[in-house]
This record gives sequence, C-alpha cells and structure tokens, in this order.
Amino acid sequence: MKPYRCVNGRVQVDIHEMFPADAKKKLEKLLAAVGDEVEVVEVIHGYRSGQALLQVARYQVHSKKIKRRGLDLNPGVTVYYLK
Repeated sequence: MKPYRCVNGRVQVDIHEMFPADAKKKLEKLLAAVGDEVEVVEVIHGYRSGQALLQVARYQVHSKKIKRRGLDLNPGVTVYYLK
C-alpha cells in the first residue's frame, strides 16, 4: 500500500503541529516513495504560528525528484513540482 494518496497527479501532505526535524524527515521520505504518477506535491505548513515549518518546506528539504518549488496563493502552502 502506498504511503500517500494521489489525485490527478497531486499529493497533499500536512505538516502542521510537527517539529521541524520530524517534518523534514516525513517530506524526504514521502518524496523518496512517490511514483511517476505524482507530478505535484502540496505541502501544507501554515504561516501564522511561526516560520519554522515554512523554512523547512522551502529551503531544507532536498530531493533529486524536485524540479522546482513554487508558492501557492495560500501563503501557508509550498508546492513541489517533480521531474
């Protein structure tokens, strides 16, 4: 069974209320597990309770699968466009 749910090539992951180190580990593990059917990963981190998770999602998570990172109209979401 897949550790994620893909709908129309998109996967959403919510890291609210997580510690930054745990969020980084979860995101990198998810990126390693996604298949070719996933084109976009939306990371919901929030923005009102501090910037730590935003910093993790935008600057600290690394994967060869990420083609580029983008912003959503919602400032609490970071989008990864995959190769």
